[in-house]
Amino acid sequence: MLIAPFLVGAVAGGFAWIQLPLLAFWLVGYFAFFATSQWLRSGRRAKWFPPVRFYALLVSALGLLLVVLEPSLIWWAPGFALPAGVGLWAAAHRRDRDLLVGLTTVIGSSLMTVVAYEAGDTAQTAAPWASGAWDHRPWLLAAVQAAYFGGTVFYVKSVIRERGNRTFFLWSIAFHLLCLLGCVWAALEVDSRWWWLAAIFAVLLGRAGWVWKLVTDGRRITPKAIGIAEAVATITVSLCSLVVL
Repeated sequence: MLIAPFLVGAVAGGFAWIQLPLLAFWLVGYFAFFATSQWLRSGRRAKWFPPVRFYALLVSALGLLLVVLEPSLIWWAPGFALPAGVGLWAAAHRRDRDLLVGLTTVIGSSLMTVVAYEAGDTAQTAAPWASGAWDHRPWLLAAVQAAYFGGTVFYVKSVIRERGNRTFFLWSIAFHLLCLLGCVWAALEVDSRWWWLAAIFAVLLGRAGWVWKLVTDGRRITPKAIGIAEAVATITVSLCSLVVL
């Protein structure tokens, strides 16, 4: 969820040197967010604060460098305020595993697809949406990333933390089905190439039901195995979206 959206946007938008410091800022920003979350979750204990201070200073320096090198990137900052704010609030209240936190994190992560894509246009000097020529491609790519990772949030919770919770399982199935129907509609009304993504989401829908049935029947499937399968699915969805869109 951290790397794939950025790479999809960078590949689709074309490589530009500014994407390198942008990637560094994005990764260090995550480290700063994680360290701050751990500090807040601990009740602000002093021993957890040094990593917060270190990463906060580093990400601030990288952010300042980016603004100097490419001022237009600052227009995207407000888009990450809500996901970061929700995550930090949840960590402070020890609710960082809540469904809402996972979904808002997906939104923030998927937005980076658009940012990395737009960063390829180093001639951009104003807000990207103010030019009058709206490029829908990065937003579609971001939507596919959001759909996939949103489904992952439901799926992983349904087979690990919420294992046996039938209501949560039904939410997982409903979300995957909605994504599949969206791809089918796009294949019928927009471009037949969407059938490739529809096929992938059909597999993801079947997986959500099959794995849940296995774990609720007592079959032991480790988080590591689930994670490896998710890595393969992430690569498949990302590559397919770049071909289709």
